[in-house]
Amino acid sequence: MKQYIFRDKDGKVALIAWPNWALIGWGSFSLLGRFTQWKQLAWIGTAFLLVWALLEIFLGVNYFRRALGLAVLVLTLGKLLA
Repeated sequence: MKQYIFRDKDGKVALIAWPNWALIGWGSFSLLGRFTQWKQLAWIGTAFLLVWALLEIFLGVNYFRRALGLAVLVLTLGKLLA
């Protein structure tokens, strides 16, 4: 079981995937929302982060990525609902 936490179906260690459009969107819109007067851009960034988390939960290549997606989803929803 331990060997499958960080490895994909081919046995390669997979921690990050590049390019990751959802994380790029989150970072871009979050920075734009922080440094401009359009605070709605930060909300779009949060939407990108939620999409990334859901993609990782359902399509993540290993258990680490799926757990990371779940943790980000829980923390982001907790921040939004607080």
